[in-house]
Amino acid sequence: MSLKQKIALNLSIAFSLLFGIVMAVIYMSFNDFRRDEFKERFRQRLEFTSHFIAKSKNFEEEAPIFFNENSDNILLNETILIFNGQKELIYSTIKDRNVTWDSSLLKELDEKKIIYSEKTVPEIYAALRTINGENYYILTSAFDTNGKSKLAYLKYLLITAYVMSTLLIGFFSYYFMGQFLRPLEDLNKEISEVTAHKLTTQIPVRESNDEINVLAQSFNTMITRLDDIFQSQKDFTASASHEIRTPITRMAFQLENLIKLEQHTPETLSSLKQIQRDVYQLSDLTNSLLLLTKFDKENIQSIYEEVRIDEVIFESFEAVEKSYPKLKMDFLISEDTSEDALLTIKGVQSLLDIVFINLFKNAAVYSDDTEVDVLITETDENLIVDVISHGNTIPKEEQLKLFEAFMRGNNSQNISGSGLGLRIVKRILEYHGAKISYTSPADLLNKFSVIFNK
Repeated sequence: MSLKQKIALNLSIAFSLLFGIVMAVIYMSFNDFRRDEFKERFRQRLEFTSHFIAKSKNFEEEAPIFFNENSDNILLNETILIFNGQKELIYSTIKDRNVTWDSSLLKELDEKKIIYSEKTVPEIYAALRTINGENYYILTSAFDTNGKSKLAYLKYLLITAYVMSTLLIGFFSYYFMGQFLRPLEDLNKEISEVTAHKLTTQIPVRESNDEINVLAQSFNTMITRLDDIFQSQKDFTASASHEIRTPITRMAFQLENLIKLEQHTPETLSSLKQIQRDVYQLSDLTNSLLLLTKFDKENIQSIYEEVRIDEVIFESFEAVEKSYPKLKMDFLISEDTSEDALLTIKGVQSLLDIVFINLFKNAAVYSDDTEVDVLITETDENLIVDVISHGNTIPKEEQLKLFEAFMRGNNSQNISGSGLGLRIVKRILEYHGAKISYTSPADLLNKFSVIFNK
């Protein structure tokens, strides 16, 4: 999840929680107001009835006329029961059915004088009044249908407003966060375009003192320092490799002339040939370092070309064969490869030559029978090259570190080498988006598999 999405989501959640709390407070406050208003109407109705009883001369005869004339002021489904001091019903607004009441409520009125119950259906407001020296028990009940319908409507409005507000705040949060963070996204895009070969590119700095501008300035300072370091490193590697290559070439030429002389003893000739192989190895290593200083993953794709992998293999084998004339190669194309397979990949042939030169040299040095088998398999997705040789295998605990710099296995004892060959191989293949792995399918059998994506 991006920073913009996180900020928008957190802001929406915070607003939703706050707005939800406000909505809940509004709903509960309105419910309290409805209840208090309904209770007040109950009280006023009861006081109105008490006042009528106090003023009337013949209550039982005047009550029907009075309540009928004031029917516009009654509550919804209102019923009024009036009892005398002996708790006998003397008037009821219920006309068409038997009148029932709770006797315990009348007894409770003797103690509390006023009772209000909103938990019953309908709600009840009862009072004990002493009017003109006589006690009257007045029981009033009604439904607050109007208030509850308003409360239900308010609930619907609040829920609708909550949902719509949450959606709108989410949309606007995402939109405005995108506007606020656009300079950061532009900065990220510009930073992602900086590579080891473009460290001189400076990030544009805006005329402001915000955090993004400070970050851009700090990044420019950092890439300037990195450029100095990388340039110094590349200059040193290139200069050192170039300076070393000249005497190495001279040494190789002189050794070739010495080996051609016939007056050497067998021991001397063997030593000269070993020195010659070491010089060739050092020359190859120097050339590899020079090539690697020119490329990285970003700029190597600009010089890709169609390369036939079989041609690379044969050219690499010929280069190794000069130093190891006894090495033989058995070249095979898998039966799983279709007849119209092109055996081509996108890459840099000079770098791919280094890959297979190193693999063939390993086969020549560590092979028992000085023979290397090459098997090519091409599918719709991959082109796989297996380089197989016979000899001492690498223990499993060493296989994990096989492609690290200066790593040499137990099978390399008493054999000269730098320990950089496979590391360089892996680096070159990474530049080509390819992979290399080592397996030992059987005893005394080593297999390196190079997998190119098509």
